[in-house]
Amino acid sequence: MADNTPVNSQITDAVTQNNVKVLGEAPAHAMGLVYQTMAHSISLSMQNAMQTQGGLQQIGNAVTSSACRMILESTGGGMGGGKSGE
Repeated sequence: MADNTPVNSQITDAVTQNNVKVLGEAPAHAMGLVYQTMAHSISLSMQNAMQTQGGLQQIGNAVTSSACRMILESTGGGMGGGKSGE
């Protein structure tokens, strides 16, 4: 308890207890912020990985379709092989 102050001792005790409570909870709040930041960073990296994988899938599809087109053009363009119109 605070002694020899012009303020009521109950008021000073309440303020002191509140300050002690805030200082006691500070480490828990700090760790909560660290965990939230880490979770956000991990989720962003996962989103980037998914976006990259989708882009590579599009490139793979384009390469496959181009290769199929080149094969069909080199065989004469039909399922039976040979040139059309013969």
